[in-house]
Amino acid sequence: MPATTASSGRAAAGGSGDLVLVLNSGSSSVKFALLVPGSGERLMGGIGERLGTPEALLRVQWFPAAAVEERLPGGTHQAVVARVLDYLAEAGQAGARLLGAGHRVVHGGEWFTSSIRVDDAVIAAVRSLSHLAPLHNPANLAGIEAVRAVLPDLPQVAVFDTAFHQTMPPHAFRYAVPEEWYTEHGVRRYGFHGTSHRFVSEQAASMLARPPGGFRLVTAHLGNGCSATAVRDGVSVDTTMGLTPLEGLVMGTRSGDVDPGLLSYLAGRTGLNADELTRALNVDSGLEGLSGVGHDMRTVVAAAAGGNERARLALEVFVHRLSKAIAGLVVGLQRLDALVFTGGIGENSAVVRSLVLGRLGFLGLAEDVRANADHGRRTGGRISVAGPVLALVVPTDEELLIARDTARVIAAGRRSFATPMMS
Repeated sequence: MPATTASSGRAAAGGSGDLVLVLNSGSSSVKFALLVPGSGERLMGGIGERLGTPEALLRVQWFPAAAVEERLPGGTHQAVVARVLDYLAEAGQAGARLLGAGHRVVHGGEWFTSSIRVDDAVIAAVRSLSHLAPLHNPANLAGIEAVRAVLPDLPQVAVFDTAFHQTMPPHAFRYAVPEEWYTEHGVRRYGFHGTSHRFVSEQAASMLARPPGGFRLVTAHLGNGCSATAVRDGVSVDTTMGLTPLEGLVMGTRSGDVDPGLLSYLAGRTGLNADELTRALNVDSGLEGLSGVGHDMRTVVAAAAGGNERARLALEVFVHRLSKAIAGLVVGLQRLDALVFTGGIGENSAVVRSLVLGRLGFLGLAEDVRANADHGRRTGGRISVAGPVLALVVPTDEELLIARDTARVIAAGRRSFATPMMS
């Protein structure tokens, strides 16, 4: 490893304290971060990508400045984890302790209602739910197993995207389909982005000095994937995503809600099968399919401003569907105290926020134009005029929530365990 990285890592680590390694494992990538749960300080982050190919690459960023990149031809999840731990060992200080590893796990089904310490039973349960998230759960398990292989005694915690939504009442999560589809096959609405919705709802309550009890808000997580959630008294009571992340809002490449009848209609017209049509709804639709200029909202907004009619329509459809969903979610709240924007689009697109607020005046929301233009990813804050109903930008931090859940779950265990950083 280049000497500059090690020295900068030592400078960044500055001091002692418990650290949590957070992993978000995909089928061919691993995103990682090293955090101090209490303060939220980030010491390191990065990604291993194109795993399993000759082009596999590891990028490591030490905060605040130093970065390194290295090839890992044919590298696996385990190879990335091993190299990350090598970097920690080379840059660590004697007082620094690796408390545990926290993992994003996409689908917990109905079994997991909160974050949980990983053991063989949890691994088996997550594996058994892979049919509900075939692209995600096996990859999430690969990250867990990679840590086990390198540090078998290190405590690990699974933090589920779906857990926050397990408080939804049956009338919000059930579909009007044959009963055996639910009882035998688990067909229901599960919701996703739970870590983000939970984090920003707690942050919004803190920002406004409101106790979670009695506080009612809608959180809109808007990025390449988009969902909105009704949060009442600190818990999720409704959300826009369903059995899969395809349901709900218009997204970067996902269609969101469509008539299920279009599958058989298009199968007959095009000869495509259900898998091919589902793939098109996931990767060729949304802003991508409507705009003709791509899935990035910045590109869509710029093209719409330049007179591109398809881009303008894509923006209008996105805003219309989002506004309609927010208004619908208020039904489960019976009153709206705050609307929270987060995620890449929610935190950065003043245009989208302005258009949405312009459609929701009947809920008591009115844009503060200057505040909306000023608040973004790094600052956050109120973007509506003062009143009984407020709109806020709250930057999300799913990695910090995972780190804090990991520390909390480990601390609540039967024994206190902290593994010294490798040396």
